[in-house]
This record gives sequence, structure tokens and C-alpha cells, in this order.
Amino acid sequence: MAYLELSNHRLHYRIDGGASDDKPWLVFCNSLGTDMHMWDAQVGVLSAQYRILRYDRRGHGRSSAPSPPYSLDDLGGDVLALLDALEIERTHFCGLSIGGLTGQWLGIHAGKRLGKLVLCATAAKIGTAESWSARIEAVQAGGLEALVPATAERWFTPKFRTSEARSVGEVLDSFAATSLAGYVGCCAALAKADLQNALSQIETPVLVISGEQDPVCPPADLENIAARVQRGRHVSLPGRHIVNIEASSLFNALLLELLGSEATTRPCEPGN
Repeated sequence: MAYLELSNHRLHYRIDGGASDDKPWLVFCNSLGTDMHMWDAQVGVLSAQYRILRYDRRGHGRSSAPSPPYSLDDLGGDVLALLDALEIERTHFCGLSIGGLTGQWLGIHAGKRLGKLVLCATAAKIGTAESWSARIEAVQAGGLEALVPATAERWFTPKFRTSEARSVGEVLDSFAATSLAGYVGCCAALAKADLQNALSQIETPVLVISGEQDPVCPPADLENIAARVQRGRHVSLPGRHIVNIEASSLFNALLLELLGSEATTRPCEPGN
């Protein structure tokens, strides 16, 4: 296990794909209430071509939880701290949900560090301040275990929950084990995060992936991102919020297509 010690917390990270300098870097950034293992299906396929950096967001997985609240600046700063510590000058980046918001922040504030950007099941603004305040109150009162049934419903379709019960159970176990301070801190970041007016600053080629039945960040939210960035493409895949797991084969094929292509991402087209 590898850790980066920062001033008030430490980040747990892992590198897959060997140490070849010939391979480009690819960073994966997990969603709220998950850890780096949510990307296992991607690493198994892409590590042959990329050096993959995964990490547990502050307050998640094996990373420590500084006192909440957190901000999107904090979460984006953690990524830059990892890149600097590992001497990674430039990388592709793929993030889902709050990980996608972190990717948008990087595209706006540190675009020169990015090759291509993949934003999944996310939005420029997720929910409302009121909805996140209510979530914080619910977690502080009843813990994360009480939210597991509703989380399962939002994250996966009924068919997938039945056919892939073991995989779904592992994700939900990770959710229930998340630090309360870390979860609350990230909810506070989500309550204030609104990048709608800054998306046009993102020059990095962007692939935006939605889940066709995602009730958290529906396809229209992803279409909006693709339309507002300078070079965006939107694709919708079967599944709900954790679309990289529910539609892993299609998801992996899209990543390989985008990241392996020298062509720039085309402007968003209606229905694309």
C-alpha cells in the first residue's frame, strides 16, 4: 500500500500497468461513497496500455478523513498533490459523479496537466444545497448503513442487482464502510460546487458518459456538459449511476477508443 502524506490527511493510492515510460498515464477518480476498487474492471483491461493511478478520495477507502467540510478546491488540490509527488506532468483523467466534478475542476484550473478528460455520470452542479444538507443530517442521525437500500436503487438497475448480486454487494459494502466525516465533508463540497458558468473554459477533449437510466445525473446533465465545453462528445450507455460497472465492456471500449485516438473529440451533436 502506498500513501501520500499531506498537511492534514493522507491519500492512499495505487499504480497499475508497470513502470514503462512509454505508457501514458491515466488517473481514475471514484464516486461518493466508493473506493478505488470501483475501477477494477477498467484496470484489468487498460493497464496493458496505460500506467494507471487510482486513489481513495479523502475520507474514503484507506485514505484518512480530515475534519469536514471540504470544498471542490480541496478535492482537485488532492489530485494535483498526487501528480506533483509522483512527478506526473501530464495524464488522462476519468472520474465519475463527484469524481467527474473533480475532473471538471481540473479541466478549468489545470487543463495543461490533462491529455483527455472522461466525465461519467456527473453534472456541473449535482443536486441542491438543500438536498445535500438533508443528506448530511440523515447520515449524522442514522449512519450510512441506513442509506444502503436507497443507494442500491439509485446506482444499479433491478436486473443488474439480481444478476450481479456479488459485485453490487461489494460496492455497497464499500459505501457502508466509508468514514462518516469523509462522506459528510464531500457532501458539503457537493452542496457548494457549481461549475455551470465555467465549462466553456475547458479546452481538453472531453468524452461524457451517462447511464441511460441514471436518476442522479440523467443524460441531459451530461449532454449539457458536452455542449458547453469546447470539444465534447456525449455517449449514453445502459445502466444507472455506476455505469462503469453496469456497462463495463461498452465503457472500456469507449475509453480505449477515445484515449487511443489522436483525433480531437468532435463538438457535441444532437442525439449523440
